[in-house]
Amino acid sequence: MVKTSEKCKVRRALISVSDKTGLEDFARSLSDLGIEIVSTGGTAKLLAEKNIPVIEISELTGFPEMMDGRVKTLHPKVHGGILGVRDNPAHNSAMRIHQIPLIDLIVVNLYPFEKTVARGEDYETAIENIDIGGPAMIRSAAKNHRHVSVVVDPADYGEVSTCLTEGGEVPLKMRQRLAAKAYGRTAAYDAAISNWFSKTLDYPDMAWRSHGGELREVMRYGENPHQWAAFYKDQSGDVGVASARQIQGKSLSYNNINDTDAAFALVCEFDPEQQAAVAIIKHANPCGVGVADSLEAAYDKALRCDPVSAFGGVVALNGEITQSMAEKIIKVFTEVIIAPGATPEALAVFETKKNLRLLLTGELGDAKRAGLELRSVAGGVLVQSKDNKNVDDCELQVVSKRVPTPQELVDLKLAAKIAKHVKSNAIVFVKDGASVGIGAGQMSRVDSTHVAHKKSKDAAKAAGEKGALTSGAVLASDAFFPFADGVIAGIKAGASAIIQPGGSIRDEEIIAAVDKAGAAMVLTGMRHFRH
Repeated sequence: MVKTSEKCKVRRALISVSDKTGLEDFARSLSDLGIEIVSTGGTAKLLAEKNIPVIEISELTGFPEMMDGRVKTLHPKVHGGILGVRDNPAHNSAMRIHQIPLIDLIVVNLYPFEKTVARGEDYETAIENIDIGGPAMIRSAAKNHRHVSVVVDPADYGEVSTCLTEGGEVPLKMRQRLAAKAYGRTAAYDAAISNWFSKTLDYPDMAWRSHGGELREVMRYGENPHQWAAFYKDQSGDVGVASARQIQGKSLSYNNINDTDAAFALVCEFDPEQQAAVAIIKHANPCGVGVADSLEAAYDKALRCDPVSAFGGVVALNGEITQSMAEKIIKVFTEVIIAPGATPEALAVFETKKNLRLLLTGELGDAKRAGLELRSVAGGVLVQSKDNKNVDDCELQVVSKRVPTPQELVDLKLAAKIAKHVKSNAIVFVKDGASVGIGAGQMSRVDSTHVAHKKSKDAAKAAGEKGALTSGAVLASDAFFPFADGVIAGIKAGASAIIQPGGSIRDEEIIAAVDKAGAAMVLTGMRHFRH
C-alpha cells in the first residue's frame, strides 16, 4: 500500500497533445515553476512559437522522429524515465548507466480517432489516426503513479497547476485519480477502435468486446434515490438525447434520459416531409402518438389517447416547434420536450416554465441507422444490433377473407410502428392517424388488450364521449398471437383489422376467428419484442 505522504516533485514534464485547448497557459505555468518541458511535433512547435522553453523529444532520445511521426516516443529514454521507480536502487542504477532522465509529469491526449470516424473518413485515414505512442506513455505513467502524474484531460490543467504552484507537487490521491482517469481514457479509446473495426469489417462476434464513453454528467441518483448514476456519451454519432442541446430547465434525471430517448426514437420513425408526428412517453412507453399534417394536430391526437398518463410525461416531435405548438404543450405539466428545433417565439413561451427541460437536436435521428444496444446482466453484458427495421421493410400478407380498406391499411402500418416502441407484450389500437389505446408490458397479450381497451374507455369519458375510442380502430401486436383469445378480445374491443407478425402454430385457428368476425388481418413476418 502506498503511503499517502509519498512525495512527487515535478522537475521534468513531457507534453504531447492533439487537443491544444488550454495548453499555452498550462505549459507557461509549468515553465514559470522551473519545470523542464519536453515535447513532440506540433506541440513543440506551438510552445516555441509562444516563447515557452521546450526541448524536442529527439534531443532527449538521441533519435529523430521517423516514419511520418509513427515513431518518436517509443524509446527507452522515454519509458525508462516514466517507469523508473525512484526509490529502487536497481532502477536508479540502470537510469544512470543508460543516461535516462526522469520524467515526472506526462501530459498527453490522443490522436482524434473518434472524431475522424465520426466525420466519415476513409479506412486509411482512420488507421493513421490510431495513436500508439500516446496510449503507451499514458499507461506507463498511470502504472507508476506513485512517482509520476499523468494528465489526459485539459479540464485537469487548472487543478494540477494550482497544486504545483502552492505545494510543489501533485498529491498522491490526485495522482491516483488521474491514473484511474487515464486508464479509463485509453480503455474508451481502444473500445472505439475495436468497435470501428467490428463495424467496418462486419465482424460482430469478436472474442472480446468493450464499450466506452465520455462522462457528460453525474446525476443526483439513478432510477431510485439510493442508486448512483451518470450519463456517458459515446462516439456512435447517433442523433438524440446525448447529442442534444439543453436549452432550459433542471438537469435531466436518469429516468428523464431513458424516457426522452424512447420518445425521440419513436418520432424518428416518421419522415417530417410526409407527416408531422408527436409522441408522449411515460416510463419509456408511449401513452399517446399522433400523426397529422401539422404538429399541433398531431399533438391533439396524441394527448387524446391518454390525457391522464400524459401528466408529467415526455413529449417528442419530429419537426420545429412553433409558438402555437409551445402554447399547447405548456397547458399540460411536462417534464421534457425534445425536437429538432424551435422558433424564437416558441422559446419565449417555454421560458415561462423555468423547470421545463427543453432539448433541441438540430436534426432528426436516423431510425434506420445500424448500431449496437447493450444491457448488463449479472456477470456479463448482452449485446445486440439495433432494431432498425419497421413495417415499411416488410412484405405484407393479407391472410383474411376481407382485405383491409385503404384507411385501415394506413392505420395498421402506423399501429405497427408504434407497437415496435411499446414494451412487450404490446397491443396498440389506432384510428385515423392516432393511437386510441395502448397496452404495455403485461404478462399476456390478452391482458394488454384489456388494458388498452380500458384506457380507451377512460379517454373517451374524459373527452365527453360514450363507449371506447377503440371502436372501429385497427390493432397491432408486436409478436404473434399464440391463441385466438387475443384477437377475439381485440375485436370485441372494437378492432376492425389486425396486423401482427404471424408464425403461431395456431395461425389457422386465429385467422378463422378473424374471418368469423368479418375483420381483416395482415401479417408482417417481423417481430418487435421490447423488454
